[in-house]
Amino acid sequence: MSYRRDIRNSKSALFDEGLEEGGLRASSSYSHSHTINQHHNDEAVDSLQDRVSFLKKLTGDIHEEVESHNRLLDRMGNKMDVSRGVLSGTMDRFKMVFEKKSGRRTCVLAGFFIASFLVIYYLIRRWPMSNL
Repeated sequence: MSYRRDIRNSKSALFDEGLEEGGLRASSSYSHSHTINQHHNDEAVDSLQDRVSFLKKLTGDIHEEVESHNRLLDRMGNKMDVSRGVLSGTMDRFKMVFEKKSGRRTCVLAGFFIASFLVIYYLIRRWPMSNL
C-alpha cells in the first residue's frame, strides 16, 4: 500500500509544481477538495481491494469444495458399478436355480420356513405372556 501512496504523492507533487511554476496557482479550496476527493478515492480503492481478495478466497474455497464432491461422486460411481456387477451375478445364479426343478423346490421350501417363522414370531409378540 505504501507503493500506491508514493505514486499518489509523486503525482500530486508533479501536478502542483506544474501549476505553481506556470504561474497558475490552484486555489486553496480546490486543492483541499482535491485532497478530500483523493482520500475518498483511496478509501474506495482499499475497500474494493479487500472485497476482491475476499471474493478470490471465496471462489478458491468453492473450487476446493467442488473438487472434493467430484472425487466423492467418482468413488461412489465406481462402487455402484461394482455393486451392479455383483447383483447381476447373483441374479444369474437365481435364474439357474429356478430353471432346475430341484432348485425350485428348495426355494419354495425355504419360503415356507421363512413365512411360518414370521407367523409364529408375530403370534408370540401379539399375545402377552400372562395369557400363557
